Amino acid sequence: MATPLPPTFVVPATQTETRRMPLEHDELPPLFPEKITLTNIWKYLDYKHVLGLGLTPLIALYGLLTTEIQTKTLIWSIVYYYATGLGITAGYHRLWAHRAYSAGPAMSFALALLGAGAVEGSIKWWSRGHRAHHRWTDTEKDPYSAHRGLFFSHIGWMLVKRPGWKIGHADVDDLNKNKLVQWQHKHYLPLVLFMGVIFPTIVAGLGWGDWRGGYFYAAILRLVFVHHATFCVNSLAHWLGEGPFDDRHSPRDHFITAFMTLGEGYHNFHHQFPQDYRNAIRFYQYDPTKWVIAICAFFGLASHLKTFPENEVRKGQLQMIEKKVLEKKTKLQWGTPIADLPVLSFEDYQHACKNDGKKWILLEGVVYDVAEFMHEHPGGEKYIKMGVGKDMTAAFNGGMYDHSNAARNLLSLMRVAIVEFGGEVEAQKKNPSVPIYGDDHHSKAE
Repeated sequence: MATPLPPTFVVPATQTETRRMPLEHDELPPLFPEKITLTNIWKYLDYKHVLGLGLTPLIALYGLLTTEIQTKTLIWSIVYYYATGLGITAGYHRLWAHRAYSAGPAMSFALALLGAGAVEGSIKWWSRGHRAHHRWTDTEKDPYSAHRGLFFSHIGWMLVKRPGWKIGHADVDDLNKNKLVQWQHKHYLPLVLFMGVIFPTIVAGLGWGDWRGGYFYAAILRLVFVHHATFCVNSLAHWLGEGPFDDRHSPRDHFITAFMTLGEGYHNFHHQFPQDYRNAIRFYQYDPTKWVIAICAFFGLASHLKTFPENEVRKGQLQMIEKKVLEKKTKLQWGTPIADLPVLSFEDYQHACKNDGKKWILLEGVVYDVAEFMHEHPGGEKYIKMGVGKDMTAAFNGGMYDHSNAARNLLSLMRVAIVEFGGEVEAQKKNPSVPIYGDDHHSKAE
């Protein structure tokens, strides 16, 4: 009987009934009722996003060409980049979208302000889309499905007016009851203007007199970098790297993506364990968002940091290793399966060797033709000759020499029959991974 696949490789019936699970190269249905061309694309563009995401890089480029950057402004721009980036990763993403930990009033308020400074929508809007992305990953209901291409998942999904019914449902009742989230959503535009543009400019202007640099570098250029760093979580993290926990969907783990996104690049882990406050689970993996949350918890600003049990994390890793091993094994030759071999009586086996000149030996109920191997036997040809027509199980398993896995693997290509009532020895039952028995661990006699 073939060994069944581990449970992780089986799609539960409830999932197949509620969502379509696309294959790696599935083509999703079009978003719009007609083919998009240069003549009709104007009807589907979201002009507020087109202008916002299109003008900021141009303004930043103009600033780079016309404004000399001061050292203090450069340092402030980097600091504010990390601060507003953490407003998204530690705030919007891990705190509100996934409830991976709890934050006190001061930390929550700071993250809400810094998140507004990243200019990526309100907490409610951002979290609703991200929860839909997790629930409907890679399907037509995914707001920024990687199966629509790298450009679409990175920025294209924001440049078009997508019909609302084409985005999967996500529950945000908890956010609707959160007073801070509702306050930020209601006052989002003035908060964006102040935190995104005015505040970083004022700091540089009042601090060291660099109003122009504060605007072009700390406000606009910083904003461009924050945008595209965050966008890489939707695009690069679904394209670059491997899936060490599950390869059925597009999320991938890679240190380059982690470096570009303040630690959000271990995305395969994140999609498997979304309520874990960590993205990187090893101390040497880059995840500054995790470190900031942990430090805040140390000082009492955050609490209830959620982590999935290490036992469950290791299960996912092991199942993927098993899957890869099985894929590699199918590419190798393992000889004729036991179930497909003819059955002989022990007397027929002896008769074939004595009267028909067969160079066969019997090991653990399986008959091997060693005629072409006799001269290559490392222990010498005479040991093979003396075993022809006999049951050499005891000798093979330590009586004469305790043979290695390499010997068993080589023998698997020489199988010609099984002997009735030969059965299996206990050593094989204790180690079913030894490939001498192929995919079927039971002889026909059983």
